[in-house]
Amino acid sequence: MGAPGVEAGEWLWGYHPSREIVGEYGGDLSGRCIALGVTGSVALYRSIDLARLLMRMGARVRVVMTPAAAEMVSPAVFEWATGEPVVSRLTGLVEHVTLAKVCDAVLIAPATLDIIAEIAGFRASKPVSALAQEAAGLGKPVLIVPAMHGGMWKRASKLADELEKQGFHVLRPIVEEERAKYPPVELIAWWAEAIISRGRDLEGLRFLVTAGPTREHIDPVRVITNPSTGLMGVSIALEAAFRGARVKLVHGPLSVYVPEGWRNYLEEVVGVETAEEMMESVLARVGSVDVAIYAAAVSDYQPVETSRVKIPSRKGELTLRLKPTPKIVARAVEAAPGVVHVGFAAETTSSLEELVKKAREKLEEYMLDAVAANNVLEPGAGFASETNHVIVLTWRGEKLEIPHMHKRLVARRLLDIVARLARSGARPR
Repeated sequence: MGAPGVEAGEWLWGYHPSREIVGEYGGDLSGRCIALGVTGSVALYRSIDLARLLMRMGARVRVVMTPAAAEMVSPAVFEWATGEPVVSRLTGLVEHVTLAKVCDAVLIAPATLDIIAEIAGFRASKPVSALAQEAAGLGKPVLIVPAMHGGMWKRASKLADELEKQGFHVLRPIVEEERAKYPPVELIAWWAEAIISRGRDLEGLRFLVTAGPTREHIDPVRVITNPSTGLMGVSIALEAAFRGARVKLVHGPLSVYVPEGWRNYLEEVVGVETAEEMMESVLARVGSVDVAIYAAAVSDYQPVETSRVKIPSRKGELTLRLKPTPKIVARAVEAAPGVVHVGFAAETTSSLEELVKKAREKLEEYMLDAVAANNVLEPGAGFASETNHVIVLTWRGEKLEIPHMHKRLVARRLLDIVARLARSGARPR
């Protein structure tokens, strides 16, 4: 008798329980095949988790190992992890040719100095390098994640530059403690998904992104703020960087989990606290970019007076006089009229029509190129949520919906719209 949900003919042959996780998280890898190349770096044990995460994001993963990698970790472990046979040596079945043809991309993680040098030198003496050369020749994306000691990376970084000139994609390691470390698997998977689904379509563009809340002090221990975590803005910044853009991020106090090392992939990261500080940082940079996306949830009001000492709570009732904070978007559009400016509108509305109306008012009031509007009363579309659902209006009259999905994927689809706007130029101002 077969396992539950498994057809009789699939029992044992053609079925593996590890495949049950495929597509668990959803995403843009659904239906795609990734050939995961694993080489003899001690960091290779983390590729087991990487393979599983790629599967949860929808991919079918086929592992190819170098002989050195197969000595360090048994191929049987990767076979268990993926539910697919593992290639650790090439035979008359020409496995590297077959996988290069049937898979959509090759991801080599970790990549040692030896394998990087072999690929850069047009050699193919190992299963992983042979796979990379064949896939590259077929025009498939080949993604490389180096991991090694610091001295080796100083040499390998020059080869990484050469690989990029040859059309390969390289995710730079996190360099610390004299080691070029394997990045967190979440970042590798996100980068791979972005490259495989979009490529480096934002290369040559310069972005400024704002993220997170701001705080306006009542006294040294009390503030006016909002529940924004910064996830939407950080997601936009990272997605743009992974797709080739040069990104500057100005953020308020973040309370979002992002895997360690994420700042390494942005050109500049500036932390601020107040609306005034954010405005100063934005105005200092907006003139040097092509696109500015204002995803920060800036406090609309600040106290007229701020106490230098803690106000005693035993005073009882407290009356605050508030004044508006500066309108950062308005000032930025005025300062850089030739830039593509994209605003966000977090609203509380009772209907889609009302949300669109408020978004259109903001679009025209600030002369923006686009506005992404969300109803924070909608479950899963407000602050402190990993997901969002937005309506995007553009100055060209488009109304586009990005359905309810993870903010990583919302960022990707928003940037698709922004890329079209950037290619056609900013609206006349």
